[in-house]
Amino acid sequence: MVKKQVIAIFSALTGAAVGAAAMKKIFRIETDKAKTLSDKHWAMFLMMNQWIQAKQEGKSLEEYFIKNNYKKIAVYGMSYVGERLIEELKGNEIKVAYGIDRNAGGLYADVDIVSPDDSLEDVDAVIVTSIFYMEEIEMDLSDKLSCPIVSLEDILNEMQQIKD
Repeated sequence: MVKKQVIAIFSALTGAAVGAAAMKKIFRIETDKAKTLSDKHWAMFLMMNQWIQAKQEGKSLEEYFIKNNYKKIAVYGMSYVGERLIEELKGNEIKVAYGIDRNAGGLYADVDIVSPDDSLEDVDAVIVTSIFYMEEIEMDLSDKLSCPIVSLEDILNEMQQIKD
């Protein structure tokens, strides 16, 4: 009888320990996801702040693109930042040929949206608004396109260095 009780207690303690370890792992995974998402949005916020600051200083992306001979571009990342960039370039000398996004099939914009796996039309540059994944995007596109693949964050940093 005592042996059965010892086995029952040992089983219960083992189950509790395994359950606690599993919950700890699940909690860590969820915490890591939340931290990554938070870091991504913080980086986007800082970039958007930089963009507003450049505009307030009278600097424009159109001028930057013209100076660098980027007259026909593609925009990678068709979420909030990509939408704002396309809107910013409407009605000026810069033509946005298309947008690129992994979720191309489920998105709508004023330009055609293609997947990075599709055949990509030649452009003068690809402007990447998904700055958090820049290295991965650059690796994916560099085999398909011979043009510069530039992050919007780097462009804004460079514009900030330019003194009027």
